[in-house]
Amino acid sequence: MIIDSHSHLFLEEFSEDLPQVMERARAAGVSHIFMPNIDSTTIEPMLAVCRQYKDYCFPMIGLHPTSVDSDYEKELAVVAEHLKHSTEFVAVGEIGLDLYWDKTYLKEQLIAFEQQVKWALEYRLPVVIHCRDAFEYIYKVLSPYKNTSLKGIFHSFTGTVEEAEKVMEFPGFKVGINGVVTFKKSSLPEVLNHIPLDRIVLETDSPYLTPVPNRGKRNESAYIVNTLMKVAEIYGESVDIVSEQTSENTLKIFGMSK
Repeated sequence: MIIDSHSHLFLEEFSEDLPQVMERARAAGVSHIFMPNIDSTTIEPMLAVCRQYKDYCFPMIGLHPTSVDSDYEKELAVVAEHLKHSTEFVAVGEIGLDLYWDKTYLKEQLIAFEQQVKWALEYRLPVVIHCRDAFEYIYKVLSPYKNTSLKGIFHSFTGTVEEAEKVMEFPGFKVGINGVVTFKKSSLPEVLNHIPLDRIVLETDSPYLTPVPNRGKRNESAYIVNTLMKVAEIYGESVDIVSEQTSENTLKIFGMSK
């Protein structure tokens, strides 16, 4: 059993062969696929896929930081409505900060992030955090919540050892590891030496960040096996132990552990 804790299989990149993509995921041993929302334009496609593959794909609701602009309040209102009227969402995500492309809407990104963290606490849902070139800001926003029930995942973690140690200060948080760990120049293998296995979850971030040996192709959930193998190698553990532990970690975060 392997779990893909973060995958965007509802995007148009998969519109022509989604059944085959799902079939390959099942054949690879993937037991659950968790789907983070992006903005108001992706909610319906995401829910359609999750309903079509019920009890296999699980939706989240949130506003992605790269979709935050001058209209962010309207977008947040959509998230608020869905949280209020639906119980099918397993997390508030994907939320956070992205200062890689553009810092124009930093203030708005911070407001949107903080608001969604508050909703996660209110609705007792975990958060899935997107952090790009923004770790200090994220850490600052989350710090007051250290001793609360807030839990979640630092998705696509590519931070330093120091940043990993700061994440470890939040007992309810796990670190999402994807195909980046297989890249030749990745510093993640070294950083993972400072993160206990019970604090990581595996993800693909499909269709992005495809692991070696398929780098350059569209990513999909089945390729999580390549990430799993690399992580097992880093920890010096069997593939079975790593898949079991990371799956348990994921189910625990989403409130689904047995």
